[in-house]
Amino acid sequence: MVGTQDGATSPKSAHQAHQVPQVQDLESLSSSSGSDNSASSSSSSSGTGTPNVANSATILIATDHPDAPLPEITLVEALEADSSPPTPRFIQDAGSWKRWKWVPYPVRRSIVAVIRWAHGPATPQRFRIKPLFPNVQYAPILLLEKKFPRLRHRLWLLFFWIAIWIITFALVMRKELDVDEIPGWGRPVSIGCGAAYWNMDNGCGLNGMQCRPFTDSGFAFKCPANCASYQALNPRAVGDQEVVYRPLVVGGPPATGNDIIPVYRGDSYLCGSAVHAGVVSNAHGGCGVVRLIGTQRNFSSSYRNGIESIPFDSYFPLSFTFEEGVQCSAKDMRWALLAISVVFSSVLSVLITSPTLFFFPVFTGIYWTVGLATDPANITDVPSLISRELGSFLPAILVAWVMYDHMGIRRSLTGLTAQFEKTVLWLGGCWVGALTNYTFDFIPIQRLTPHDLQQQPGARAALAIIIVVLTIITASQVWFFRQEGRLVRYLKFYTLVGAGLILCVILPDLKLRIHHYILALLLLPGTSMQTRPSLLYQGLLVGLFINGIARWGWDPVLQTAYALQGDAQLGSPLPALAAPVISLGTNISSITFTWGKPPGRIYDGISVLVNDVERFRTYFSDDEFDKNAPSNFTWTREGEEVGRDNEYFRFAWMQGYKSEDYTKAGVWTREGEWIAMAPGPSRVKKRGSMGVVGEEEEGRKRLA
Repeated sequence: MVGTQDGATSPKSAHQAHQVPQVQDLESLSSSSGSDNSASSSSSSSGTGTPNVANSATILIATDHPDAPLPEITLVEALEADSSPPTPRFIQDAGSWKRWKWVPYPVRRSIVAVIRWAHGPATPQRFRIKPLFPNVQYAPILLLEKKFPRLRHRLWLLFFWIAIWIITFALVMRKELDVDEIPGWGRPVSIGCGAAYWNMDNGCGLNGMQCRPFTDSGFAFKCPANCASYQALNPRAVGDQEVVYRPLVVGGPPATGNDIIPVYRGDSYLCGSAVHAGVVSNAHGGCGVVRLIGTQRNFSSSYRNGIESIPFDSYFPLSFTFEEGVQCSAKDMRWALLAISVVFSSVLSVLITSPTLFFFPVFTGIYWTVGLATDPANITDVPSLISRELGSFLPAILVAWVMYDHMGIRRSLTGLTAQFEKTVLWLGGCWVGALTNYTFDFIPIQRLTPHDLQQQPGARAALAIIIVVLTIITASQVWFFRQEGRLVRYLKFYTLVGAGLILCVILPDLKLRIHHYILALLLLPGTSMQTRPSLLYQGLLVGLFINGIARWGWDPVLQTAYALQGDAQLGSPLPALAAPVISLGTNISSITFTWGKPPGRIYDGISVLVNDVERFRTYFSDDEFDKNAPSNFTWTREGEEVGRDNEYFRFAWMQGYKSEDYTKAGVWTREGEWIAMAPGPSRVKKRGSMGVVGEEEEGRKRLA
């Protein structure tokens, strides 16, 4: 049951209603000619049915008035007045298509039929929801009016309820911030899910000097909830492996042996590793103590607590583990804060019938719940987080007013007395959309860009399913709009929207990015009616808008390719290497690499990574200072290192201190054999513009 329809005045009936006063004036004018004429008219009508002369004259005079209705003409009179044969219909239609003669007649006829169909029925019907079990759904309204009969008292009650909501939310959030000190380590420091000790590629500098110390250090930390779902969105190299769309957690305890101390590679996500090791809970977060233990080798893989770690069969200069037996009371309170907001907003929805007093408090409450609790930005400092959310909230509430007043929300909620249905469909849908990082996390689409759709497994199939579902929903909404006589207006609107999107696509040097809030704004006008499906769709879209703004802010619709690049490959030229020269010995072995000239003057150096750590960097120049720069790179194994580990080599051209795309890894095996790298790049140096990299850089600063 979608809803019921109540009659709306059609244009035709409105015209007839406009003529009614004129007919009454004619009747009064006729009656004023005298009682004799009236009697004569009455007798004549009852006898022969022919009006008398006086009344006929009156009618003739009245029809001369410019507002008088046209006299009715019978079919016989029309044929007598015009003795010419009637014009065939197809000739009449052809005359109205003089400029489109090249369009075949069946096509023209179909177009006319579609246009007539789109205009809807002669008597449009406006949909209204009749509550199921009306006595139950009216009960909260009647109770409120009985207890608080005056409007002023109900407004004070509303302000009091909102104040209690704010105070309760603040007290619970304050409890989350109160963390006890850990003896010997101090108060835990809040870090984000993507925080790591080691920056990717050559971000730590030559030999990792910018990421020291490697050992004899550590700190107490606190992680938020849901860090197991934090993933690398672009390929990250771990030796000769490429990690993407999974948590970057390298190492940990082996699959068997729970009593073995977990050891993780230094570039692993710290919170993801803590979840994997069981130090913190993925559902509620937690705190612990991390300790640096220097160079380690042979990082094993295991599946624990919802995370499968990545193996690495060589050494890395920075590794860490977690202190055992640490007592820590820190807990992420997002679920308690969510429960508070759901309860308070649901009570508002059940008791309030005013669309304005319902929409704006609910919109505000959900926005701050998302921004501070369920999906906060990558800012661990609470005052900075509040400042950031406040900056996005002010324009968001202005857009919310536009959505409410001009995009159909007011129309959908006005006159709606199905209180429990509104709470379940509209408010429930809004919460589902606002919690998209949980409710839609199973959909394998991270960002709606061609690059992500191509490289993420299952993304194109998921997009196809979404398009099919949206098509079905659109077809049903089109039928409802036609019944209300508003389809043509909205078709014109979405035609303009489609033209604007096409224009954005063809603009040079800019890429169209459909963010959460953009998708919500585009689809929201299509829900501007009071049916049960429309209530659900509208709530989902409003929640999606809130999540997009509260989490990501007002990202532009058009972005440059560089802004969308993130830490993905740039497509830059790769160094061409000659076959390496290998020298094997009992106590010392070496491998020497030689490269050709760079492909252009913009590249002035080369960077070499060994086991994902920059071990060599040189610059090409005719300057006196750089003219003796080496043109090759030699790596040696001495003593116990000979025949112990595989080693992975990658190369990239440099512009200044920034590296371009690195090659895939070539392997110098423990037996001394060389396995050449596969063609193509592996990944690019951090850009810090968006996504994972930005948080890693921030996390590194927090750890420092």
